[in-house]
Amino acid sequence: MTGWQWIRTVLNWLNLTTLVGLLIALAGRASLRRGPGGLVVAADYRLPVPKQTCLTMGNLVICRRPADWLLSEEHAGLLGHEARHATQYAFFGPLFWPLYGLASLWSWAVTGGYGSHNVFERRAGLDAGGYADLPLRGWAAHLAALFSSPR
Repeated sequence: MTGWQWIRTVLNWLNLTTLVGLLIALAGRASLRRGPGGLVVAADYRLPVPKQTCLTMGNLVICRRPADWLLSEEHAGLLGHEARHATQYAFFGPLFWPLYGLASLWSWAVTGGYGSHNVFERRAGLDAGGYADLPLRGWAAHLAALFSSPR
């Protein structure tokens, strides 16, 4: 674990986001396994919500699939995406949740998809997280053109 990964891990325990993730993972009867860079994979999560295959809370990556699936070389991009979310939690702490919610609403309003123009998903890597880069809705594209055209 690098120095920054250690700091991220400590911050996410101190800001309680990893603890909240752990409680949710245990409620979903997930099994825990150490991952790289201070991450913990909570595999085989069973609750019906959220619907995503993976969800990060602090340094805990909750996954509906077995840990070996997420930790495989084939899914290294997805694990990197989730690690970037862990870093976002270190910076924002519990404020990440309402900020992420607002970013999701904004993305849905301008594209019809909650991840495509969500700043947190874009910074974590849309493609690696399995999100499509959707075009802007007509009104949003028109508004963007108004602000980007040279005067």
